[in-house]
Amino acid sequence: MPVYSSLTHALAEALVDALWFVEGCGDEQMDPDDAVKVLEGVNLVSRLSSGQRSEFIDLLGTMAEAESDPARREFLEGFPKGFRLLDDAV
Repeated sequence: MPVYSSLTHALAEALVDALWFVEGCGDEQMDPDDAVKVLEGVNLVSRLSSGQRSEFIDLLGTMAEAESDPARREFLEGFPKGFRLLDDAV
């Protein structure tokens, strides 16, 4: 069991784990409509302040660098864009 440097890191890992699971579920594992509801329900990231968003993006980058699974690393690297953490200008 990993030891996290902060509560923020632990919560980010938990969020990523849940979304990674939902993204990877096939139709036989999870109803597609329910999966969409879960993914759309993660709009909390849109309510982060600019500083919080920046901190979360940096943390995702750190997590991606430490990830040994190539597919999960790719998920982490694409997370900011896929979950609309980046400004439209970026």
